[in-house]
This record gives sequence, C-alpha cells and structure tokens, in this order.
Amino acid sequence: MARILNEMRILLLTQWFDPEPAFKGLAFARELSARGHEVEVLTGYPNYPGGALYPGYRIHSFDREMMDGVRVVRVPLYPSHDRSRVGRAVNYLSFAASASAFGRILTRAPDVIYAYHPPATIGLPAAVIGRLCRAPVVLDVQDLWPDTLTATGMVNGRRALWLVGRLCSWNYRRAARIVVLSPGFRRALEGRLVPTGKLRVIYNWCDERGAASASPAAALASRFGFEGRFNIVFAGTMGFAQALDAVLGAAERCRERRPDIQFVFVGGGVDKDRLERLAVEKRLPNVRFLPRQSSSEIGTTLALADGLLVHLRDHPLFRITIPSKTQAYLFAGRPIIMAVRGDAADLVKAAGAGVLANPEDPESIADAALSLAAMPAAQHEALGRNGAEYYRRHLSIREGVSRFEEVFEEVVANSRRGVA
Repeated sequence: MARILNEMRILLLTQWFDPEPAFKGLAFARELSARGHEVEVLTGYPNYPGGALYPGYRIHSFDREMMDGVRVVRVPLYPSHDRSRVGRAVNYLSFAASASAFGRILTRAPDVIYAYHPPATIGLPAAVIGRLCRAPVVLDVQDLWPDTLTATGMVNGRRALWLVGRLCSWNYRRAARIVVLSPGFRRALEGRLVPTGKLRVIYNWCDERGAASASPAAALASRFGFEGRFNIVFAGTMGFAQALDAVLGAAERCRERRPDIQFVFVGGGVDKDRLERLAVEKRLPNVRFLPRQSSSEIGTTLALADGLLVHLRDHPLFRITIPSKTQAYLFAGRPIIMAVRGDAADLVKAAGAGVLANPEDPESIADAALSLAAMPAAQHEALGRNGAEYYRRHLSIREGVSRFEEVFEEVVANSRRGVA
C-alpha cells in the first residue's frame, strides 16, 4: 500500500493545456512527475484563447506528444472561443464527447483522475473514465457555474442555466473530493449541499518560471513608455468581467492631480478595442495599451511596474473568487492595488502587500493610486517584499502540489479500502 500511495498514476484531465495559457498545466504535471508520480495528460488541441489552432497543430483522431517528460494525449474538438454562445458550447461538448469516447483507450489506467473545471462538461469524461478504471475523481473547481455564466453575460436563458446547474450538481456528487480556490467557494458549495468533508481549499499558484524576472531592463522601460512615470499595470484579460471603464475613470481623475501616474493595460480580450477607443475619446495621455505578452516576457513587465492593479466587476460572485493574477503579482514582489472585494482583498491584506480600492469606483481607485504614489520609497518597497514572502510561504507551486498530493493519496487509499 505504501508503494501505491507514494508513486501514483495520475491522469490530468483538462480541456486546456500548454502551449495554451493554463492555470494547472505543464508546471503542475512537471512538479508531480518530479516527485515520482506517473503523470499523463488528456487534453484537446490548443486553440484557447483565440479560438484558432496553434501553429504546428492539426486536428487528427488523436495525437500523442512528450512535453518535458510528461505524456500528453490530445483528442479532437471544435476550435472556438469568441462571443458566439453556440460556438463555445460546441467547443466544450466536442471535447467532452471525444475524451469520453477515447480517453480510456488512449491513456493508461490511473490511480486517480484530476479534472480541471471549467468547463463543467469536464465532469462527463471524468465520470466515464473513472467508472471504467474504478479510479476516484478529484474535481478542481476554478469557476462557479452557472454563476459565472450569468455574471459575464455568456448565458442568460433560464432553461440553459438550469441545465448547467444540474450538470454541476451531478459533477459534485460524482467527485471523491472537490478542490476550491478560496474559502468563499467552499462556503458557496456547502450552501449547495456539497458535504463539507468533500471540500478542500488549495490556493492557486502562478507560472513561476514566466513571472520570474531579472532586474528591470532600462531599454525595455523606454520602449514601453515607462520612463519618468509612476506606472500602474493591469496585466491580463480585458473583458466584460473586468469592467475596466472604472479604471479609465480613475485615470481621468489622476490626470489633473498627478499627471505622472500612468495606467498601463497589458494583454488582450474582447473589450480591449472599445477601451482603447474610449481612452482616445477621453483624451487620456496617462493611459497606455500594450499587446499580450508571452509567459517569458511578462515577468520583466511586472518588475518594471510601480503598482499592479487587480479589478473585477462589483458582483457577489467575485467576492468569493481570487483572480489568478493576484498570485503572479505577489510573486513579482511589487505593491498591489486590489479593487476586488472579499477573499481577494483579504489575501492582499493578510500579506501586507498593497492597498485596497472599491471595484467600479473611479474615485476610490484613483485615491488608491495617489496613495501608493505618495508613499515613501521604503514603505513602497516593503509592500512588495511582503507580498513575495507571503507567496513563498503560502501560495507557491511547491506548497500547492504538496496539498494536492495529500488529497490524491487520501482518495486513492479510500478507494483501495472501498471507502467513499
């Protein structure tokens, strides 16, 4: 028994995997493998976030590849990730169907299945493969569906939301354990009658290789237009959930009081073009947009920032979530402006890593930016150090994977004994 628990066969079942941006992707698989586990990945052909296949890939009945010593099996799906609800639904369902039909044939029988949610349809192949292999499923819930679908405006129809809710409840019943990213998520699922004993809170980590950076490069600062400015950087997706009009409103207020404060938006998203047009209409010389950067480039950009901004809509769902950029910002060791209520604000407060602002409140965001810019240099730097130290102690991939190992070992041991 000890040998089985110490060296597990782990199947990572996730629709999105490297080279796509993936929260629990190759770094997770690599770390588990380095600890002596036999890791295999069942995923789709890379097309996220643009909805087009990545260069070098063509859809076949299946493909196998090795990535840093990890076996990766890819099954077909319909590539799509735009505003089309039908396109996204077909994208999710096509992967679920392929993984359910071929996953057991193409992969080795695992001791435990790790299933990454979203989308909720991941529960279908997890259940099929788990049943055929008699392997327990650990479901990692990163989004609360159907709540997220309504909060982002992706789905509004009552019937569709009811069906998604039923699917999620079915997933929760089938899983041996459910991992959530925040205490608020745990409370939400307890409120949906998920047994407390099934739930574990494991905070996300960041892409530590990508977020790592050498000393900020002066040439890069000049190219980005950072020189002579106090730069507050928002890095990531610019979509409807981010509600970034409020940040442009904060830039308007700072323009007169501290014109050297510059708000820098790095990345892409469905709302980026509109935001750029709005910044031009408002004549905001203290706003700059930069294109999406690779994981190997973003660390240097974060290191150049004087402050790092997190912002989401003021919605009840977002009070119990922790945006993934939070961990990357803490790791980067730069002060944070956290304009999200609830668990994310509590995390920054516990770390002593920044200042808080009210979401969708331009005046509050501007006040936070002005407060950060007015700080003595020693206090400003201390906030960044506090964040980096907190990340190292509590949120690093090493800490997170150790906690996942405990969960995996628990469910495998229970499965061997016939215990739920």
